[in-house]
Amino acid sequence: MKLQNKVCIVTGAASGIGKEIALTFAREGGKVAIADLNKEAAQLVADEIVAAGGVAVATAMDVTSEDQVNAAVAEVVAAYGGVDVLVSNAGIQIVHPIEEFPFADWKKMLAIHLDGAFLTTKACVPHMKASGNGGSIIYMGSVHSKEASVLKSAYVTAKHGLIGLCKTVAKEGGKVGIRANVICPGFVRTPLVEKQIPEQAKELGISETDVIQKVMLKETVDGEFTTVRDVADVALMFASFNSNALTGQSLVVSHGWFMQ
Repeated sequence: MKLQNKVCIVTGAASGIGKEIALTFAREGGKVAIADLNKEAAQLVADEIVAAGGVAVATAMDVTSEDQVNAAVAEVVAAYGGVDVLVSNAGIQIVHPIEEFPFADWKKMLAIHLDGAFLTTKACVPHMKASGNGGSIIYMGSVHSKEASVLKSAYVTAKHGLIGLCKTVAKEGGKVGIRANVICPGFVRTPLVEKQIPEQAKELGISETDVIQKVMLKETVDGEFTTVRDVADVALMFASFNSNALTGQSLVVSHGWFMQ
């Protein structure tokens, strides 16, 4: 059990990548808080973990609300005594050409991805320091933390920003054993990506099949989507790595879509 009795908060954990990370952490002995805007969906994931013999709690969290973030983290600390791992995973996607990108949508994207990462980090770090054991903070970036694609100005900006936040947190937290890293997945066929397929087809004037084959998977080495399990395995590695030897890093998981 790589995370035995470790308290883990995963945001956006009611579905997709976040859910798979939560399930993986629970199988490895973690006490997992399923934090999501949709508490009912989060509760279903928590119930699934408990039914399998794990430990989990569901908590409502709008990552753009400082009050909600602080309240949810306090709830987890009251239940389990601290925070050892934070996975800042909550995210959405909105695509437009830059000249047509509504400013309100731009602000919404940055609020969820960047403000959410900042607020959850700010809320969890004091508890990691207080424990004397440090902790692991994992940000869900993207290949778009390294590269750009058309129609995704806000998403690319936000995902690049996570790398800067991660590096700063890694430097500030190093002396007390707090590690920070970024996972940068390629295209994972989650509801977030499914939603993009018709949107990009419309914006680019191509078929949905072409969006998949000529946009999403064109640069991979094998024409395969990255899976939620692929991403969860990397999250487990970052969460369970026990020294500052692995901090301030960003790891691309993309079937070669982007190579460093």
